[in-house]
Amino acid sequence: MNFRRIVASVTLLAALAACAPQVTPSQSNAASAARGPQTLPSDIERLVGPAYDSPALQAYVDRVGQKVVAAAALPGTFRFAVLDQPLANAHAVPGYVFVTRGLLAILEDEAELAAAIGHELGHLVQRHAAQRARVRKDMLDAAVAAATTSGSVTVGRSVATAGLLALRRYSRDQELEADKLALGYITKAGYRGSAMEALIHRLRSQSQLEAKVMGEAPDVGDRPSASSTHPAPIERLEALSGLPDNTAPGQSNQKEYFAAIDGMSVDDSPNEGFVRGSSFLHPTLRLAFTAPPDYFVFNESDGVLAVGRDRSLMFFSCTTDQVPGRLDDWMRNKLKPTPTDIQAIEIGGAEAAIGARPRGSDTGLAQARYVIIRHGERICYFNLVSEGPGQDREIGLLVNAARSFRSLSVAEAAALRPYRLRIVSPAGSTPSQLAARMPYQSLRMDRLLVLNAADTPADLARRAEIKIVEP
Repeated sequence: MNFRRIVASVTLLAALAACAPQVTPSQSNAASAARGPQTLPSDIERLVGPAYDSPALQAYVDRVGQKVVAAAALPGTFRFAVLDQPLANAHAVPGYVFVTRGLLAILEDEAELAAAIGHELGHLVQRHAAQRARVRKDMLDAAVAAATTSGSVTVGRSVATAGLLALRRYSRDQELEADKLALGYITKAGYRGSAMEALIHRLRSQSQLEAKVMGEAPDVGDRPSASSTHPAPIERLEALSGLPDNTAPGQSNQKEYFAAIDGMSVDDSPNEGFVRGSSFLHPTLRLAFTAPPDYFVFNESDGVLAVGRDRSLMFFSCTTDQVPGRLDDWMRNKLKPTPTDIQAIEIGGAEAAIGARPRGSDTGLAQARYVIIRHGERICYFNLVSEGPGQDREIGLLVNAARSFRSLSVAEAAALRPYRLRIVSPAGSTPSQLAARMPYQSLRMDRLLVLNAADTPADLARRAEIKIVEP
């Protein structure tokens, strides 16, 4: 599956969703139906999402961050927190540096955590975000001035395009600068300099695994692109290779790191629902459905996206907005353009309606369907799109998948638990046996190797402790 093709198809899906019942992040199945303890100020949480509910892990990450700040004598006050997100990421806003659970899962020790924190501190200290904002404003002002002076919108667009490319190059330069600053920060804090390179390798391996899951070439993330705001991993590694601090000796503190992340969730939070193979199950809203078996299912911030290898798409979400009267009448009278072939049906014992999106300029030759379902006090909906050569068959599969929607019993919902990372000894088990314990339908060994920064299965057997994911 080509990521650019996915983006194009999602754009089409977004156009379809504009006419469907709308949902804000706070209403979505993928945005907490019931928040956990508030550990971040509300304005910060609105920007970055909730913190992970583990005081011990939060305290550990903050200690590491404060150690880096103190050793580097950085000005200002900073707070360091773990976000309750399974994707590997780190970012910062003034005064705060965040790492996600997903990033912690793929790192091997405290030194690599310090490197991730140091990179984000570099951005803050250098005020990179503010600099980018000024460059962006100057670029837009120049484009408007060019269009006004020349009287040509085309000239304005040309200036804007050139400015956008320059802004992207500028952003890439800032990323390399943050890497170099981070390297200096962590060595001053007593960590091994090689942790900065190791961090980049971890992120590269995770990106390659994600590409493999999606059927992409593993090196897709290594290809330099003029449109990218981040340098390719190879560029980052080359920029670090000649720096003296890159080989500086220092601490790794793997034992302390492993103790801190042992038992950490590597899943979505229960308030956002769980992806289990091609199925999605939400214990809080007590609902479930199953996508076609060869689809990749992603739990996003505003809903659930299922992507087929032929570009077919399914998007699911729920809203607390009320729909008075019959759903088929609402679809007939409120959706624009008015769907065709509208039918009142039952799905999972609940009232539902289905209609076809008229083909037009926004859908081209694609097949598109709406399915809406009344689920308790919520309205849940599917937007279905297929534009491949077998679209008639695919749209039928997607409609059948939407018909798999059902309510979970209280017992089923209570039995759902997030996957967790465990630190175990590989002694007494073969690498294949260890991989078989991973609760995934595909690429179990690949996932285990990336999780442990291992090149081959034999590397796992030589270690005293490894990371594994268990239900």
